[in-house]
Amino acid sequence: MKLRQITRPRSFIFTLFGDVIRNYGGEIWIGSLNQLMGEFGLSEQAVRAAVSRMARQDWLKARRVGNKAYYSLTEHGRRIIDQASPRIYHDRSAAWDGHWRIVTYRIPERQRSLRDRLRKELIFLGCAMLSPSTWLAPHDVFQPFRDVVAALGISEHVDAFMAENVGPHDDRALAARCWDLPAIERAYREFVAAYRPRLERARAAGPPPAENTCFVEREWLVHDYRKFLYLDPGLPDHVVPAGWPRAEAVAIFTDYYRLLLPRATRFFERVYRAAPPALGGVSASG
Repeated sequence: MKLRQITRPRSFIFTLFGDVIRNYGGEIWIGSLNQLMGEFGLSEQAVRAAVSRMARQDWLKARRVGNKAYYSLTEHGRRIIDQASPRIYHDRSAAWDGHWRIVTYRIPERQRSLRDRLRKELIFLGCAMLSPSTWLAPHDVFQPFRDVVAALGISEHVDAFMAENVGPHDDRALAARCWDLPAIERAYREFVAAYRPRLERARAAGPPPAENTCFVEREWLVHDYRKFLYLDPGLPDHVVPAGWPRAEAVAIFTDYYRLLLPRATRFFERVYRAAPPALGGVSASG
C-alpha cells in the first residue's frame, strides 16, 4: 500500500495524542513519538519542529528528565480532546428533543482576535452561524460552551438560550440555511468510498496485516473521521435529506476501528516508553 503523505504534522500528532497517548498517562518521550511518526514517513526533524510549535501554541507542554524530553497535552489541549472524544467514538445521532441551543455574543471590534477564537470554538462544538453574532446547535453544548467562556474570560459578552422553532421556516429549512448539507453529505460518501473497501479486505480470510500497518491504518482512520467534528454536529434525521450516509460512515468507522485495535495496540505498546513520575521536572521546549 502506498504511504500517504502527512501534510499537517501538528494536526496528525494531535490525533495521536487524542486516540492513543491520552490512554497511557498522556505523556510520551520524544524518541517514542519520533519512532511512531516515522511509520507515517515523517522525519525526526519534522516531528521536533511540529511539537515545538505546538508547545508555543499552548497545545503541548514539555518536561525534561535528564537528557530526555517528554511531551503532554496542556490544559487547553486536554479540554479540546475531552470535548472531541465522545463525539468521535460514540454515535452522534442521538434522539433530538426538538430544541435548538442558541449562543449570542457582543465582543467589541478592538477584541477581534478574541471573537475569532470564540467562533472557531463554536464551530468545533458543532454550532453554525444563524446571523453574524448568533449561532445555534441541535444538541446540548452548554457545558463545553461554559468551559470555553471561562477559558476565554468573556462571560460578560455572551448569552445562551434553548429555544423551539415556531416558524415561519421549519427545522429542515433552518438546518439547510446554517449548514452546508451537500458538502457534509459529500464528505460522508467520500469517507465511505475510501474505507468500506479497506474494511471488506480486512475482514476477508488471509494473514492479518503487520502490527505497524494496523497502527498506521487506525490512526489514518481516526484522523480522516474526526473532520466530521467540524462538519456535522449530529444533525437530527428529520432535518437532513433522505438517504443521509452518516449511519453507514459511523458503522464503518466503528467496525474497522475495532478490527484494527488489537494489533495496532500491540505495536504502540512496543514503541511507547512510559514517562517517569514528575518530580519537579524542568520544562523543555524540544
